[in-house]
Amino acid sequence: MSEGYSAGAGPAGDRFATTGRVDALALPLDHEDVPDTQRVSGTPRTGLAELGSFGGSEVGVWEMTPGTMSDVESDELFVVIAGRATVEFVATGDILAIGPGDVVRLTAGDETVWTVTETLRKVWLA
Repeated sequence: MSEGYSAGAGPAGDRFATTGRVDALALPLDHEDVPDTQRVSGTPRTGLAELGSFGGSEVGVWEMTPGTMSDVESDELFVVIAGRATVEFVATGDILAIGPGDVVRLTAGDETVWTVTETLRKVWLA
């Protein structure tokens, strides 16, 4: 079994189709440069692993290295498991400082600016 996984992987790689466990901190992620259209400063990279579905929502692990990028959000709930960042909501100017243990809700269509100071890793449901 791959590092970071245990118990039953379900159909089509859905790691949550049956009872199982994923070590979200140890899970290897393939990183890509943030596209120039989204990169604000620095050289941030993002990595993603889709784990499957749970109760009709997709579940995954996402990571961003230090730097700043813009994004347009989907409906999402996430838990930060490592790192530190701020998320600025462009329409309101509100800024959330987030770190390990924080649970955050994003709303579809929100324009955001993510500034990561310590590589940020989150487990998300969308």
